[in-house]
Amino acid sequence: MTDTTADLLVAPARNVAVASQAQLVWWAFRRHKLAMIGLVVTVILYIIAAVPGFFAINDPTQQNARTPYHPPEEISIIADGHLSWPYFTPEKLTRDPDTLAAIYVLDTSTKVPLVLFGHGFKYNLLGFIPTDIHLIASSSSTKPFYPFGSDRLGRCVWSRMMQGAQISMSVGLVGVALSLLIGIVVGGISGYYGGRIDFVLQRVIEFVLALPTIPIWLAMAAALPQGWPATFQYMMITIILSLTGWAQLARVVRGRFLALRTDEFVAAARLDGCSEGRIIFRHMLPSFASHIIASITLAIPAMILAETALSFLGLGLQPPTISWGVLLQEAQNVRSIATAPWLFAPGAAVVVAVMALNLLGDGLRDAADPYNK
Repeated sequence: MTDTTADLLVAPARNVAVASQAQLVWWAFRRHKLAMIGLVVTVILYIIAAVPGFFAINDPTQQNARTPYHPPEEISIIADGHLSWPYFTPEKLTRDPDTLAAIYVLDTSTKVPLVLFGHGFKYNLLGFIPTDIHLIASSSSTKPFYPFGSDRLGRCVWSRMMQGAQISMSVGLVGVALSLLIGIVVGGISGYYGGRIDFVLQRVIEFVLALPTIPIWLAMAAALPQGWPATFQYMMITIILSLTGWAQLARVVRGRFLALRTDEFVAAARLDGCSEGRIIFRHMLPSFASHIIASITLAIPAMILAETALSFLGLGLQPPTISWGVLLQEAQNVRSIATAPWLFAPGAAVVVAVMALNLLGDGLRDAADPYNK
């Protein structure tokens, strides 16, 4: 065996020996194929949530009386038997002569090219940069493109889904951040100090866990004034979800603190003069990061589902605020199911987001678990 070959065989072991904890977690995470898929999908969803106007094709709030329940339009790349730039064939609204029902007929004489990074309605990129550039735009201002069809008011379902991602995806992050803060503080104090403090805090946690979640959500959401601005409604819904979601994490943190507070490394930190805050946040919490990661990644989709359920029932966010739950209100009746099944598209977005976050959480939990081989 040559010296070069021996160096190549020893190099990975050397890398593992000197690698940081973050590098070890990342190397383990990359081997989890489904988790990598979940990571890619989650990143894409949060990019869309950050700049929904860029991915929208039409103004999500603009109504069009000429296109109610417009069916989805296909993108074509073949024209007259030859490869062509992507285009769509617009459809005209007609009426059935007997029932007067709306019927859309393809206008085969017209082909409208799609424009990459084209101009469309004006919006604020990242909330403060005015622009009208979109990833995909119709080359005709009079012939809008509806990839996922339109609702009863002629509003583009695709564009409203892109806008709704901003609320539905962010409510999970904000809600989990609040739950995480409360859960770690309450659970950490309860497990670290024990005694009467632990007894009192455990009774509070048990009381919160004993509350029926859905009725509490419904009651608290119904108590919100209907005249509040959309920003206040969003903030209060997030707080409501957070106040009922921290107890389970607090119990997990408390159990781990009880098990760790007598370990040697905690005693060594005390003898070294570390403050209680440093012992808790620098030494004890990182030792069970995998449990916290698992709780967080499972809580985010739960928050998304909770907001969707409340808004779907009409007790969460209200129009004109756009979220996936608000959009699903359009699909509550049988007529919508029969006439416009594409109104269920926001439900598919919820399923994709929840599955991606769960796959991501499973991969992070396994990668961060020191006992996982």
